[in-house]
Amino acid sequence: MKRIILVVTLTALLAGTPWGCSRRMPEIDKAVMAERVKAEFLHAWEGYKQYAWGHDQLKPLSRSYRDWYEHSLYMTPLDAFDTMLLMGLDQEAEQAKQLVLENLSFDQDFFVQVFEITIRHLGGLLSSYQMDGDVRFLGLAVELADRLLPAFDSRTGMPYVRVNLHSGEREWPVNNPAEIGTLMLEFGTLSKLTGNPIYYDTAKQAVVALFQRRSEIGLVGATIDVETGEWHNTDSHVSGMIDSYYEYLLKAWLLFGDEDFRRMWEQSIAAVNRYLADDVASGFWYGHADMHTGARTATQFGALDAFMPAVLALGGDLDRAERLMESCFRMWTTFGIEPEQLDYTTMEPLHTAYFLRPEAMESAYYLYRLTGEERYLEMGKTMFESIVEHSRTETGFAALRDVIAKEKADAMESFFLAETLKYAYLLFAPAETLDLDSVVFNTEAHPIRRAWE
Repeated sequence: MKRIILVVTLTALLAGTPWGCSRRMPEIDKAVMAERVKAEFLHAWEGYKQYAWGHDQLKPLSRSYRDWYEHSLYMTPLDAFDTMLLMGLDQEAEQAKQLVLENLSFDQDFFVQVFEITIRHLGGLLSSYQMDGDVRFLGLAVELADRLLPAFDSRTGMPYVRVNLHSGEREWPVNNPAEIGTLMLEFGTLSKLTGNPIYYDTAKQAVVALFQRRSEIGLVGATIDVETGEWHNTDSHVSGMIDSYYEYLLKAWLLFGDEDFRRMWEQSIAAVNRYLADDVASGFWYGHADMHTGARTATQFGALDAFMPAVLALGGDLDRAERLMESCFRMWTTFGIEPEQLDYTTMEPLHTAYFLRPEAMESAYYLYRLTGEERYLEMGKTMFESIVEHSRTETGFAALRDVIAKEKADAMESFFLAETLKYAYLLFAPAETLDLDSVVFNTEAHPIRRAWE
């Protein structure tokens, strides 16, 4: 397998702190910070156990729960399981494991969102199997994937948005690149672990079909009809609805060594950097452009876009990664916590909510592991402490309706335990806690090991 090799020398890295000054920041006690993150994870888990046990997610303000569909799919315990294993929380992990394995059933007569179920459940089951070894996790993964496969039964091979887990009926043919292209790591890994090529081939066919419909200048739009192959929304960007499509082009190459993904990644990132990258007075960003002309359509960037420094760094482009991370951190510190969207030319928020998203912490983790630069520890510490300050409740953590007023919302998504706190913990934990060179994280932060090499 061809691998991306990053050659980084400390002398080549920018000096100073994230704020551009030369003063030396106090050294961070990483062991203390790791324990602080673990303690907050336990606080969130205890809230789930007390008020949402057996359900998909905690509602921390009303001390109740939310199920995504007509029956719980045990989203939080499955999503959080591998985080518990990494943190050494063996008792909590055993509780979560038994809850999932004794109760989770995918024989449900309702429609689910293929993308969300894949990244949270299929990804969670695969990493749980690899880390824990219980074959029942793999059995559930096979059952789930088989029930999701009918979603790909379209004229183009690209999946519908939703599928009925019992009947295989499909609905919502207008999909987006993120939901079409962010299935490859999970389906491909299942093929590698079971020897059945149908999962890999089906997911790859969908990605190739999407890539082939990019514009002449190499960009994709925001929505596409999976039956006709026609674009409905031609706005191109790296935000939600497109974001993890780019992430999985790179990661599928790194995980499987498939040269088709290397080619698609290299052609795609070249177009993204040519037409979407934007250097302005407030920093380096990625904006919006028309997929056919490359003309700028919006100067907005948000919490979901903050995955991009991690992907750039993983792809070997440390220059853009570091400059964009500075912008992401500026977005965070301007408001005390990041807004969902802002106009980066004015630094005014366009959507003021914060949903406990992980992407900025994820990028700090990658950049620290790939460069060793202390400033990324400082960024992570600042972000973690602001989350605790503004989102912590007596029963867990709450999203924010408004980062200006710091008004809380009654929601704690499973990704807060699966991603946000996992990346925060791994940022400060010893490097040997997880060897980044031997795993590829899916977009829900479930680590997948190259066990088939």
